[in-house]
Amino acid sequence: MKKTIVLTTLLLLSIGLAACGAGQPAEPTPTAVDVNAIQTQAVQTVVAAVTQTALAMPTETLLPTETIVPVDTLTPTPEATATATVNLCNNSVFISDVSVTDGTQIAAGQKFVKTWKVKNIGSCTWVRTYTIRYGYGDRMSGKDTYLTVEVPSEQEGEISVELTAPSTPGTYRGYWVLFDNNGYSFGQYMSVIITVP
Repeated sequence: MKKTIVLTTLLLLSIGLAACGAGQPAEPTPTAVDVNAIQTQAVQTVVAAVTQTALAMPTETLLPTETIVPVDTLTPTPEATATATVNLCNNSVFISDVSVTDGTQIAAGQKFVKTWKVKNIGSCTWVRTYTIRYGYGDRMSGKDTYLTVEVPSEQEGEISVELTAPSTPGTYRGYWVLFDNNGYSFGQYMSVIITVP
């Protein structure tokens, strides 16, 4: 029975003390927070994580693809003495329109002869097996035509082609060029520009 009284007494004392506020823990004391220290620790944590990730990744070994030689160790290469030679056998330059100057009005369907004065600036003579042929633009029913004269080097000659004006009104442009007896074109293109009213 003594034990029961002691226990009851202790119990009542505990209740009484609790009711009076005794035995409650004291209010915590705030500690100063160092913001810079927290930021530093956060940055160090991130850097450590990135470093660990980078170290865990396989690395690629780059092999050199070319050897770089310092400029002062290069030996000069002798310059080539040979030059490319151009075959200047056949060449021409337009001098003037002899007939039907560019811009001439010609009636629809009318036949006409276009004649150009051309200079042979090549080293070979143009023989009668050379031709004047359609190049591009409006053909105006013209046909490939053999030369009617021989033209020696550095001389001028007249070259002609027969054409027909189109039947529809408008401006028409055709371009013709010389060919040698082997079928190779050379020289400047020569124009035929007419207006059909």
